[in-house]
Amino acid sequence: MSGSDAYLGAPVVTGEAVALDLRPAGVATRGLAFLIDFVAEGVAFFVLQLALFRFALDTNVAALEAIFLSLYVLVYLGYPVLFETFTRGRTLGKMALGLRVVRDDGGPIRFRHALLRGLVGVVIEKPGLSLGTFALITMLISRSGKRLGDMAAGTFVLQERVPARLGALPDMPPALAGWASGLDLSGVGDDLALRVRQFLARAHELDPNARENIGSALVAEVGSRTSAPIPPGVPGWAYLAAVLAERRSREMSRVAAPPTPGPAPSWPAPPPPAVAQPAERAGTDGFTPPG
Repeated sequence: MSGSDAYLGAPVVTGEAVALDLRPAGVATRGLAFLIDFVAEGVAFFVLQLALFRFALDTNVAALEAIFLSLYVLVYLGYPVLFETFTRGRTLGKMALGLRVVRDDGGPIRFRHALLRGLVGVVIEKPGLSLGTFALITMLISRSGKRLGDMAAGTFVLQERVPARLGALPDMPPALAGWASGLDLSGVGDDLALRVRQFLARAHELDPNARENIGSALVAEVGSRTSAPIPPGVPGWAYLAAVLAERRSREMSRVAAPPTPGPAPSWPAPPPPAVAQPAERAGTDGFTPPG
């Protein structure tokens, strides 16, 4: 993954080839959501044990063990599977922290995805054979923060409540206003404009070398799309800001412009007035033909 991808975020592409700006959830946030769900599962497990064992006092040990195992599967497998299926990827913990499970292409999960995630979680991850170690390791080394269940089901957990980090749109550098007015911006699409805006808003957070590399790549791409390379002596950030500001100005002007009246409709000429026909001579039988 290049430096620009690592900074600006590699988009998730849906089956309809639509790029989505999705942010995978962090390990700490998922850990808090897991604790909330684990407490909810523990309470449900305890309540069900009390309710069922009250009516199974005379049951033998083997039957009690079977009941215990059934309750364990019902709660620790049924809880995440049912919640994630009917709420389209959310449990109580995920709802509280603004998380959602989605497919790798960004679409909503279905029952089979939730079931695979739940099975791997019960058998291997929580508490499972690894006591959560495998899940933590895979989340730390995966670019999308995937645990074993996500890898098996082809899913990942995204952060829905993402604070806006784009910032305000840049202003037009006064020295470039006249130059920018003559640019052909038809090749600067929404995706490129979004990447330029993200770079300008976050450039101060970057390492100087990374900022120079990403900025140079964006300047070259914008120059190839507009057929107007950067003017001599102009900083890269000013060039990008001028292109973005001019694009925004044209979009606003196009939206605010009143609709252009079309040509006046051409109506056909009215028909000529009817001419009265002379009455025909009465027939020999005494009847006059209808006029």
